[in-house]
Amino acid sequence: MSVAIVHHDRLELTYAPKPWPFAQERRAEIDAWFAARQRENPALWNGRVLLLHDYAVRDGLFRGRYLETDFASFAAWRDWGRPPAAIHDCFAAAAILAADGAFLLGVMGPHTANAGYTYFPCGTPDHDDIVGDRVDLDVSVRRELKEETGLDIAEFAAEPGWTTVFELPLIAHIKVLRSRQSAKQLRARILAHLAREKQPELSDIRIVRSPADFEPAIRGWVTAFLVQRFALR
Repeated sequence: MSVAIVHHDRLELTYAPKPWPFAQERRAEIDAWFAARQRENPALWNGRVLLLHDYAVRDGLFRGRYLETDFASFAAWRDWGRPPAAIHDCFAAAAILAADGAFLLGVMGPHTANAGYTYFPCGTPDHDDIVGDRVDLDVSVRRELKEETGLDIAEFAAEPGWTTVFELPLIAHIKVLRSRQSAKQLRARILAHLAREKQPELSDIRIVRSPADFEPAIRGWVTAFLVQRFALR
């Protein structure tokens, strides 16, 4: 699968709801599949999520429009191999960059839909990210960072703009957050937060200092981003 990495100065995203034919046409199949998943993992929740149905890129600006659907339909589409369905999985991620040059990744907990996978704090946009008619991924990345790690985005120095990884139909808008603390200090803080949570989203934190630290559980869009960042040093 080809991957492209592009810097964007701004994101201009709107909430423009419309029906998603995939979810409508395969409703019974999706419901049966998700019911089976919930029997295996009762913690799975069928909430509402936002998926990108149209986008354009020009002169450092990424424009896009989102529709709304249920998580079951999104999860089925994703687990069935992301067949062509006129949407993109477009989300924001927080790339925590420690003072010593290492990045921190989270290992998803066993009760989550992505159990065992390792990537930056992130999540599929939802209604909490809608401000007026806009979809605000700054809000999304701030929330996901806090929920997953306990860290407040205000303590970081955010790099301007976004690094966007296109692994179509996946589009990850990555916000690099620079910390004054070392990777070990940040990991200790996050692990303390996870220990206080009744059901934390993450089960562990990985420190990645170079491609030598890559492991199979790290998602492809993350390794693509990291390879480029490490090459620039």
